Amino acid sequence: MAAAAARVLPKAVTFVTGNAKKLEEVRAILGSSIPFQSLKLDLPELQGEPEDISKEKARMAASQVNGPVLVEDTCLCFNALKGLPGPYIKWFLEKTGHEDKSAFAMCIFSLALGPGEEPITFVGKTAGKIVPARGPADFGWDPVFQPDGFDQTYAEMPKSVKNQISHRGKALALVKEHFAAANYKVQNNESA
Repeated sequence: MAAAAARVLPKAVTFVTGNAKKLEEVRAILGSSIPFQSLKLDLPELQGEPEDISKEKARMAASQVNGPVLVEDTCLCFNALKGLPGPYIKWFLEKTGHEDKSAFAMCIFSLALGPGEEPITFVGKTAGKIVPARGPADFGWDPVFQPDGFDQTYAEMPKSVKNQISHRGKALALVKEHFAAANYKVQNNESA
């Protein structure tokens, strides 16, 4: 035989998010390459390493959805603080004496094909620096993150440019490659 049979998924992948801007970006980046629907679930706010958090969210979501899920954990990490992520942006900009404003944006998607299945992770990183806020303040820390090689913050960039170079775009490119290589087939492609 030339190739192994494709795995049949019982339904389209459920992307778990309640963030409309994140969903907009994921739709723009994935297009029709992966059949998915979105659903807001109340998952606990977990602490720990970003990849572990993403995997655990995928396990919980797959159990609740009873099917394949894709979840995301995103953080902005400060090099001067040894990669410390989280809600420290304002404090970092205003209160610290660190001259090193370098940082990286990291996005981790975890795919669980169903309850009890070990999640697969896809990590995207974009290096840059923390700058005073510029651009629309309608999506997280986009106004304060300027990727290396650009003179605009994420918030100032055209969406098409941001989606190509962003941490989320890089992670989703890996998700798309995985789906293409795995050749998943969806048994029931109806939206919920």
